[in-house]
Amino acid sequence: MKIFYCETHRKHDPPFEVFDGGKRVPYLENPDRMDRILTALNKTDWAEFVEPDDFGLAPILAVHDKDYISFLASCWTEWLDSDPEVAISPETHAFLPATFALRRKPHVPSTLLGKAGYFMMDLSACIVEHTYTAALTSANCALGAVEFVSRSASSSILPTSSFALCRPPGHHAGKDYAGGYCFINNASVAANWLSSKGKVALLDIDYHAGNGTQDIFYERKDVLTVSIHGDPDYEYPHYIGYADETGAGEGLGYHRNFPLPAGTDDAAYLAALDESLGMIRNFEPNYLVLSTGMDTFEDDPLGKFKVTRGGFAEIGKRIADLQLPSAIVMEGGYANAALGENMVTLLDNFK
Repeated sequence: MKIFYCETHRKHDPPFEVFDGGKRVPYLENPDRMDRILTALNKTDWAEFVEPDDFGLAPILAVHDKDYISFLASCWTEWLDSDPEVAISPETHAFLPATFALRRKPHVPSTLLGKAGYFMMDLSACIVEHTYTAALTSANCALGAVEFVSRSASSSILPTSSFALCRPPGHHAGKDYAGGYCFINNASVAANWLSSKGKVALLDIDYHAGNGTQDIFYERKDVLTVSIHGDPDYEYPHYIGYADETGAGEGLGYHRNFPLPAGTDDAAYLAALDESLGMIRNFEPNYLVLSTGMDTFEDDPLGKFKVTRGGFAEIGKRIADLQLPSAIVMEGGYANAALGENMVTLLDNFK
């Protein structure tokens, strides 16, 4: 299996994030996550690592607002120029706003911190010096994965799969906002690029609702989006991911959320997955993009599900049974000690 990966992600390493209640904690979405996955992949005999090409900004701007991407590109430099204290010790700082837009048709402010509150959803999307560079490379990993899958599909009888080992993740990033450790929506950028080649199903199996992905494709019918996640009534992102959100306009009926209760185990998760896979089969896509979070794991510090490693094996088997050319895109998963083996357990079905 081709694994699209780049070491650039290490340059995005915020010194902290802010949890619920204002508690400052070490950043959970850290480079150690990738090291655990790399270690596990290197123990296999089927992982082939590939450095992604640079696809440029066009595929990203096809999904994301230009002013938002410009903000990501320049905000750190602007902040350094405006705050001498940050310039003295930038490694101890992370850029975050103090106010957030409620999005009731607000104006986009002209000040840096005003823009930050408009373009950022929460206090976990911390920006440091090389965040933008890492986010661009992460998107290129996802684009490399779908480009390989689409090229292979035209020359192979059997469906081909690839894995985009993306960091930072992407599925919480909307058209014009960052959130939940995410800055560019890697899976959405990839799925949108792939949609010019045929119909695409995007299945999100991260523990948290893929709010950004939902936002991006909500009024489209050429990309079916399905998300299985913790019920937002009790879980992040709280304001999106409910069962009655099924698309709008031309996209009505082409989005589906499966919000599940805390304590969801293998059997309950697989029941929701089977219903999701039925929808995908009925859609008859040419390709699958899989937003893959391992934070459904029973020991994950940010999740309340009870999916086991054996559950991941069965999840991977059932998705692979779709027999679709598939690009698997890394999202969350924070039980680092188990993360690598869990990921390989799922991927083993696609090799």
